[in-house]
Amino acid sequence: MRITTKEVRDTAGMLDDIIEEYKKEKEKKKAKRDWRTYEQQLAQRIKTAMKELEPQIDEAISTIHIVKADPRGRKHELTVKQRTILLLLKHLFGKSNREMSFMVVVFSLLSGIDVSYKSIERLYSDYEVIMVIHNMHVLLLKKKNVHEADCCGDGTGYSLTIKKHYASVAQKLKDKTKNVKTQNGKKANNKKKTKRVFIYSFTFMDLDTRLYIGYGTSFHSEKDAYNKAFRMITSLGISIDSIRLDRYYSGQKCVELLESRLGKNVKVYLIPKTNATIEGTWKWKRMLYSFVNHTEDYLTEYFRRNQSESGFSEDKRRFGWRIAQRREDRVDTAAFCTIIWHNLFWIGR
Repeated sequence: MRITTKEVRDTAGMLDDIIEEYKKEKEKKKAKRDWRTYEQQLAQRIKTAMKELEPQIDEAISTIHIVKADPRGRKHELTVKQRTILLLLKHLFGKSNREMSFMVVVFSLLSGIDVSYKSIERLYSDYEVIMVIHNMHVLLLKKKNVHEADCCGDGTGYSLTIKKHYASVAQKLKDKTKNVKTQNGKKANNKKKTKRVFIYSFTFMDLDTRLYIGYGTSFHSEKDAYNKAFRMITSLGISIDSIRLDRYYSGQKCVELLESRLGKNVKVYLIPKTNATIEGTWKWKRMLYSFVNHTEDYLTEYFRRNQSESGFSEDKRRFGWRIAQRREDRVDTAAFCTIIWHNLFWIGR
């Protein structure tokens, strides 16, 4: 197995043309979607999600036993099951806290539940509810036997204000640095505090089931969210057989880090940059060899990563592109609710 830096850079330099031809060939072979069958499958998935919601919550709660050190204090008006259902339904309906509290008042004629909008807001930081949601995530993955995964990962963002959309703001921030250059050419720290306008989010998806296996959020950077998502996968004990990431993670150091985290047997599919070299680990060299000598097969595997973008599109059309919370822990819980609903809607596939 021999390869040169020139071969890698030449292939990377011609990549736009290669991808264009690759897409044309795939478009010719692509089967036309049967919309009737698709709608039937979608309806079945939604029915399954609603059918599975309550049993999954019951099972998640059954694994929790909470002993309070101090039994004093005001007791919750709702049970942990009611609080979990209320939070998940509020997220699904896309209502504000006040609007949801009004809806609860209307349905109190049937359920007898009546809570204020402040109580609904506090659900996002209710540690019992968060534990139930976490257990639901584990149980949903277990139900689909997701122990080993061929996965893809990608980052996106959610706006925290209705005035600015993540896509437009993120593009502007990519063109700026955190430090501002002075007239002398030196960097000066920009200590002026700016209002947080969006949250970074990163998710890993199992390609076979289309379930999210790990996620992370951060106010600081996509890389921070990426590391949190990795820690979640590690804590769940899921092994990764292969992984696909975008060009932001296409450096040699990223491959070394993936190898140290996931083991030597993991298959890595990245698109090398135009200035890439063959210097690095054997894992890096073998990846570049496949990229240069088996380009079409390599791209077929790499572009399975598009399922991440498809998942984001589905989530944002269903739940919106904005998160109404402001506190970091509550923003994270809101993102977790999206993960749970996404997995519920795909468990019936």
